Amino acid sequence: MPVLLIGGWYDYYPAEMLRIFQQLKKHAMKQKIADSHRIIIGPWTHGINQTTVLGEIDFGTESVKENDAVIRWLDCILHGKNASEFQKAPIRIFVMGKNIWQDEYEWPPARVKYEKWYIHKGGLLNKRPPSDQSPDYFDYDPTNPVPTIGRNHSIGPYNPGLYEIAKPGPYDQTILEKRKDVLVYTSDVLKQNLEIIGPITFILFACSSAVDTDFVVKLADVYPDGRSMNISEGIIRARFRNNIWGRPVLMEPGKVYEFNIEMMDTAYLFKKNHRIRVYITSSNFPLWDRNLNTGKDPATDTSFQVARQTIFHDSIRPSHIIFPVSS
Repeated sequence: MPVLLIGGWYDYYPAEMLRIFQQLKKHAMKQKIADSHRIIIGPWTHGINQTTVLGEIDFGTESVKENDAVIRWLDCILHGKNASEFQKAPIRIFVMGKNIWQDEYEWPPARVKYEKWYIHKGGLLNKRPPSDQSPDYFDYDPTNPVPTIGRNHSIGPYNPGLYEIAKPGPYDQTILEKRKDVLVYTSDVLKQNLEIIGPITFILFACSSAVDTDFVVKLADVYPDGRSMNISEGIIRARFRNNIWGRPVLMEPGKVYEFNIEMMDTAYLFKKNHRIRVYITSSNFPLWDRNLNTGKDPATDTSFQVARQTIFHDSIRPSHIIFPVSS
């Protein structure tokens, strides 16, 4: 039977929902059913937001126009109507920044072209591959983790207590830039709009003094007034660098590894005169449990050690983020 999937860009599952949607279409027993599946992703967290505001951003009156989607879907399907009467395109997404709903017919959209933006010494971010540069360093201390401020996750008001210390959505991240364990890389002011729609990946070349540790990457939009609002993020536990579902493999301290960090799928417009910012660190607590850097069983380990993290950005190890740029 036809299925409607609903998700939010600030939930933790937009990529998984889109994969499920594609599999539903692929394995449908009839083409009519495959063509009837629908998906909607809005500027929400884990559940449709009842107001236009999420976190510290007001997404405008358009953002609530799909809040009655479930009722309209049931009215359509239970009364024998065609799914196209509910929603013409199979995919309907809210493009943040533009703050409008947009119809798509495949994911990622066929028009998307992937661009690499490289981090550089001195906190720079641009499309120019780096030359030979010395790496950046920071020390990650599990007893003093980077706190969760906003982010993409499934904690909501229905989780009282936890919600107050890990609110979802976009929040100004500039307070975290004062920390010595957060690296910051920022683009020049954009001369024109830049729209990204689809999956985001960060290719990180790094080493650690520890046998296991975490790496966290976050993407943000820097407004002309200086606010830095989080959009998407990703995290990887080093022992699962080869296969997140497979057997964990510890690192060799001091050895450089390439980490493929999947970030959250998104639909976002960076406006002219804004800047793009990338943060690299090793924790996001209490949203994610702290890696104690020992390589022991995280469920029972009570010891910890400080890890010296080295982030590379040179011609051989060009750490970069890959954007799905919509033309």
